[in-house]
This record gives sequence, C-alpha cells and structure tokens, in this order.
Amino acid sequence: MPNVRKRGAGYKLQQIARNPFLYGMAVPGLLFFLIFSYFPIYGILIAFKNYDFSKGITGSEWVGFRNFNYFFTSDDFWIILRNTLLLNVLFIVFTTLAAVLIALMFNEIRNKYFKRISQSLIFLPYFMSWIVIGMLVQSFLGGESPPVNAWIQNLGFEPVNWMFESALWPWILTIIRVWQGAGYLSIIFLAAITGISEDLYEAARIDGASKMQIMLRITLPLLVPTISIMTLLSVGRIFNGDFAMIYAIIGDNSLLYPTTDVIDTFVFRSMRQLHDFGMSSAVGLFQSVMGLIFVIIANAVTRKMSKESALF
Repeated sequence: MPNVRKRGAGYKLQQIARNPFLYGMAVPGLLFFLIFSYFPIYGILIAFKNYDFSKGITGSEWVGFRNFNYFFTSDDFWIILRNTLLLNVLFIVFTTLAAVLIALMFNEIRNKYFKRISQSLIFLPYFMSWIVIGMLVQSFLGGESPPVNAWIQNLGFEPVNWMFESALWPWILTIIRVWQGAGYLSIIFLAAITGISEDLYEAARIDGASKMQIMLRITLPLLVPTISIMTLLSVGRIFNGDFAMIYAIIGDNSLLYPTTDVIDTFVFRSMRQLHDFGMSSAVGLFQSVMGLIFVIIANAVTRKMSKESALF
C-alpha cells in the first residue's frame, strides 16, 4: 500500500507538470475559497469573545458561551426558529416542484425559438434585485387600495388588508420565491434531462410508450439524483433565513413578524440596537453547525434509499 500511495502522488505531480496551464486554471477558484471561505474561519473566535475593535480578536475578553444566551433565552426564540424552518421548507419544496415541472415542460417544446424566448422570460426574475421585487410587492399589496384588492372585488370576494394579515405571508413569500427562483433551478434540471441518452427514449417509443409514460418512467427517475443533490444543498442553508428577501419585502412591519421574522432579520435588528458582534457571530455559528447536521442527516437518509442520489 505505501508504494501505491507514492506512485499515486507521483502520478498526480507528473500530470500537473505535463498540464501546467490546465491545472493553473483552478488557481483563481482555489484562491477565492481560501481567502473568502477558509481564512475567515478564524473569525469564529468572535462568537466566544466580548469583541472590541481596539483590542482585536486575540486581545478581546474570552466570555465562553455568554454570546449565545441572548438568542437562546429570547422570548421569541421558538417563534423565530419555527418561522425560519417553515419558510425554508416551503421555499425548497415548492420551488423544486415548480422547477421540475418547468424543466419537463421545456423538454417537450420542439420550437427552438419559442423555447429560447420562454426560457429567457422565466429566467429573468432571478436577476432582479430583491429591492425591486419588494417595491413591486408593495405596489400590488400595499397602500389604502392595492390593485390586488380591486381584482379580488371584481371576482366577488371581500378585500384583504394584506399588510395586517400575518397568516397569509408565508404563502405570499413562497409564491414570490417560486416566481423568482424556479426559472434558474429549472435550467439545471433541464441540463440534466438533456444528458439522458436518446436511446432510452427511442426504445420507449418503439415499445409504444406515450409521452406521459416516457416522462414518468424515464425522465423523472433519471432526474431524481439531480433533484436530491440540489435539495441537499438547499438543506444546508435551512437555518439561514433569506435576509435580502425578507427585509426588502417585509421591512420593519412588526405586524407581520409572527410569521415572517427569521433568524437573520432578528439578528439584524438586535445589531442595530446593541452593536454586539459577538452575539451575531454566535448566531451565525449556530446556523452553520445546525445546517451541517441537517445535511449529514438528510444525506444519510438519502443514501439508504438510493446511493446514487446521495451527496457523499
């Protein structure tokens, strides 16, 4: 075994020597992750210190787990945690379902010009700023007489005071998230579909399978590994509320906090009041650790069901 390892290491060095430019293309990516992902890990120490700018990380007072107390002992802890998990589950489930359906629909379109135009239009919201989307939402649902209420009244229903009904907002935010992100995710699924061998489809057509049968028996089963991997990657951030989205749309409307206040917006408001970097770092560490645990658990469950669908 030692000789095999030496030969393996030597072989890799020979490959790098033979293809220096090819391996050199990986250097910018490696530097990016080193500078912005690995070096900042040192800052985790702030979560356990009473951070003082003048003293720096090493010189600041060590306080142990005291920075975690503010968040975990807050009266709103369980509400915030519930909102964060619930919203992320809704986002993951409905965005994935919508993206899969869109990808399957695009796969059936044969007119290439219509297909390109449709893909561009459905992909466009992904590039829109959440500030712009928040302004659009406010223009449709805000004010004394929002346009949506006029449409509802024309259908014979009672108008709704959207900015006061907190129970409606998890579903409103889910609709907005699906509209914004499903197009991007569908492109990934469509790329996976195009990688499926055409021989399988041809054999199914020869056997007399309909389009629906081909979709259910060939396309969807072969798409499951990609769906699983994308879902597992999303689960890794299930404890991270989408701050840009929530704050751009909800803002400081305290009437909607019972169902829309997530960990990130709570920490942001606390930072504005307390200016406590240690507390915010502690919450960030909690989110990362819990995300890692959830990914490991979800991956283990997925691996038992299908090894090909697991992330590792």
